[in-house]
Amino acid sequence: MTADESTIPTVGARGLGEVLEVTRAANRHPSPCSDFEHAVLASYQWATGAQLEAPVTASTSGPCRDQLFAERRSAAVKLRAALNDGADVGYALGAYQALAWLCGYHDDAP
Repeated sequence: MTADESTIPTVGARGLGEVLEVTRAANRHPSPCSDFEHAVLASYQWATGAQLEAPVTASTSGPCRDQLFAERRSAAVKLRAALNDGADVGYALGAYQALAWLCGYHDDAP
């Protein structure tokens, strides 16, 4: 890592600029948005500090790196529970995919 790279603000494993760009793109979707899109946007907004409550746990602490990873784990639990119950998985899947992207688990933003 160069000195320049260490001064770039990050959100999880992503650069702040990249996260703000995908947040703007998510905001361009016409209303009403799906549960999936709502969760993606809520995850990005919380991760950047634009939303107070975490998208899955509604925790008002954070979002530091550890809390971002903990919220992703909570989204995974919620997604598994929704799948097992036969419930609508849209919100849980959107939050999980957005948080997993922010944490660096995959390369493509939802």
